Amino acid sequence: MKKEIQDRILMFLKMKGQGNAQQISDEFSITKEGARKHLMKMEAEGLLKQEIKKEGVGRPVVLFSLTEKGFSRFPDSHAMITVQLLKSIKNLLGENALDLLINDRETFTYQIYSQQMNQEKTLERKLSVLAEKRSKEGYMAEWKKENGSYFLIENHCPICAAAKECQLFCRSELKNFRELLGPDYQIQRVEYILGEGTRCVYKIDQISK
Repeated sequence: MKKEIQDRILMFLKMKGQGNAQQISDEFSITKEGARKHLMKMEAEGLLKQEIKKEGVGRPVVLFSLTEKGFSRFPDSHAMITVQLLKSIKNLLGENALDLLINDRETFTYQIYSQQMNQEKTLERKLSVLAEKRSKEGYMAEWKKENGSYFLIENHCPICAAAKECQLFCRSELKNFRELLGPDYQIQRVEYILGEGTRCVYKIDQISK
């Protein structure tokens, strides 16, 4: 039972980026003291780290987030063999062959996504379809609207190891998103797992005419 709730806490923090004992208490209907014990135990196991943040008047807030060991609980899909294959293609066939492979994947992905997204009339419906498809592929995707902008959020990257080896994957995905949503929208990546972020976030704004 303890392992189950700890796995759920890890998932919650993976999705949210950070959280405190009160948020864990509210989310899982346990006491704040119980939530704190779970968090401290997971920190002792090296799964979590804490940050103390001062927010206005009152006591500082202790926020917990995943460590590298914590992130390893959400592994890349067949990471090692994928990286080895990419290196072999590059070494044996050259950079151009790798570009062709990624372009082919980009085209295939676009065709699959566009078949359903093109049937939707509104941006929100298109984002719902896109988030659902990405989630099925392991990206833990969702979208939200905030201050007039839309955000596509990918809380996990199942091809992270491959993307580290070849960042053309990331550029290819951003290009696909732009083409899928069309020229009326500006899309930029504002958080990046391969940068300093814990997730990838894409900001979407309608272009004024």
